[in-house]
Amino acid sequence: FNPLSPEEFNDVSFEISILTPPTPIKSPKEIEIGRDGLIVKKGPFQGLLLPQVATENNWDVITFLDHTCLKAGLSPGCWKDPDTEVYKFSALVFEEE
Repeated sequence: FNPLSPEEFNDVSFEISILTPPTPIKSPKEIEIGRDGLIVKKGPFQGLLLPQVATENNWDVITFLDHTCLKAGLSPGCWKDPDTEVYKFSALVFEEE
């Protein structure tokens, strides 16, 4: 990112998410939109999406899983592969405007 200019400072807001330890899941039924964030790991690839991403984009669980795969640089649906690890976590979010 380019450094902020003085004119941009008034338009900046900060959000800090404190994540809980990740828990492995075995089924998409264990994921709750709005509460859970996701981590997908397969080989050297890993992707993480915060809980608020699914809510902000109005995604269902399967779409959230697919986008987490994409974030990891993998194909949508990679979460179905037995060699793929999927974890959920929650986050405590602090916002400052």
